[in-house]
Amino acid sequence: MRKIGFLGLGVMGLHMALNVDRKMDVEVVGFDVNEEQMRKYQEAGGTAAASVEELYSTCDVILQMLPTHAIIRHSVEEAIRLGQPGTVIVDLSSAAPDIILDLYRKAKEAGMYLLDSPVSGGNPMAEAGTLSIMTGGDRDAFDAVEPVLACMGTAVYTGGPGSGDTTKLVNNMIGGAILVAIAEGYAFAAKAGIDLQTTFEATRGGFAGGPLYDNKVPKVLNRDFEPGARIAVHRKDILNAKHYAHKMDVDLPLTDVVLRVMDWMNDNGYINEDQAALVRYYEDKMQVTVGKGQA
Repeated sequence: MRKIGFLGLGVMGLHMALNVDRKMDVEVVGFDVNEEQMRKYQEAGGTAAASVEELYSTCDVILQMLPTHAIIRHSVEEAIRLGQPGTVIVDLSSAAPDIILDLYRKAKEAGMYLLDSPVSGGNPMAEAGTLSIMTGGDRDAFDAVEPVLACMGTAVYTGGPGSGDTTKLVNNMIGGAILVAIAEGYAFAAKAGIDLQTTFEATRGGFAGGPLYDNKVPKVLNRDFEPGARIAVHRKDILNAKHYAHKMDVDLPLTDVVLRVMDWMNDNGYINEDQAALVRYYEDKMQVTVGKGQA
């Protein structure tokens, strides 16, 4: 491994790139179309690529953390066009599995590797380097880049191409259902007039409790909607799950409910708030305020 490139220095990508740069004993360069993010990366000690073309053509490992399917597809296709055989492209974004499968075939035809390697954990875990990383693709390519992935968190090999993104969809479908259930339950408790902190203390050790419950319920009660994990990012995975379910000709009735709540958040201007803000939907429907502090 001679040179690593990181494309996409957004809120999470910036921290992920810096963790790779600090922990790997090889040259690492970063690139983003946003000049402000490039400046932040350089000020934190990162080395900027002169152009995205330089990153594609000179790096034998290309990591990308990108926002949309169109940008993901364009980036991988440009990496294939400009890169060398043997290059490993690692898509850390969340993408629909069928799109990754199409790009995987193109990479293989060019003698390259594409790993679908989405992450979970949000901004705090990106900064701490403790993300959960789910990686599908060729096992030999995963083994080669696992030390790089370890700079950002714990990587688990999930199987063949597309399996990493499918695993991420499962993770976020279940997580979304739990988050909506928390919002509904605490709006119900507020409407019933019982003490919410007592409700939390009484239930956190029971069947409903767990890390997600302990993380999000206090944010709901304090009306702390500053994003640690934005609804907009989660909604993208819910849409990807719906897209792939349509390809497989299956229904996702619980995921449909999650999407309806998230669509309401989008329509009402709350889409970039933390997932704890999903309680706003139920506040509107039940005509109640949940928790205290500033909204």
